[in-house]
Amino acid sequence: MFTGIVEELGEIVSLAWEGDGAKVTVRGPVVVTDAKHGDSIAVNGVCLTVISTTGDTFETEVMKETFDRSSLGSLAPGERVNLERAVTAATRLGGHIVQGHVDGVGTIASKKPGGGWEDVRILLPEGMSRYIVEKGSITVDGISLTVVAVDDESFTVSLIPTTLELTTLGRKQPGALVNLEVDVIAKYVEKLVAAQRGAE
Repeated sequence: MFTGIVEELGEIVSLAWEGDGAKVTVRGPVVVTDAKHGDSIAVNGVCLTVISTTGDTFETEVMKETFDRSSLGSLAPGERVNLERAVTAATRLGGHIVQGHVDGVGTIASKKPGGGWEDVRILLPEGMSRYIVEKGSITVDGISLTVVAVDDESFTVSLIPTTLELTTLGRKQPGALVNLEVDVIAKYVEKLVAAQRGAE
């Protein structure tokens, strides 16, 4: 489990493809300080398992399912990624409950500078808007953000200067792909309501 508060901007070092999957090496001096085999680290919002560490890098294995459901397959060596270690029992929950399980891939439609911030509109995969509400939480590339507005096809978030400086969203331009994770509570509520209606 994560909070959506990015700890550092890491870097993809290499992708060694093995059939449909790949071993991915990521540079992250902060997150690797106490990382060990079996630990979870979110890479652009995708929960990945550490299989080894060397110096300031860690290696993880990414399977086809993960590539199919996220934007990780489009990454290349040298690209920057958002990194966050899993929470501990003593961690402040500064963002919201994030599982690191990507629900779909969105596309940045536009970026509009404001008075010290930037409004970003992101196109949604079909059917995802029902889980998103104004002033609710959403995770974009592992970043916990508050929804400003939402319609059937897109949603908007406003990024403060710190988010623009310390995460990949400050660098990504219209057309870029982003991993999206909706609030898991919305999905549970939908399932419970559907089950109740089916029992009536």
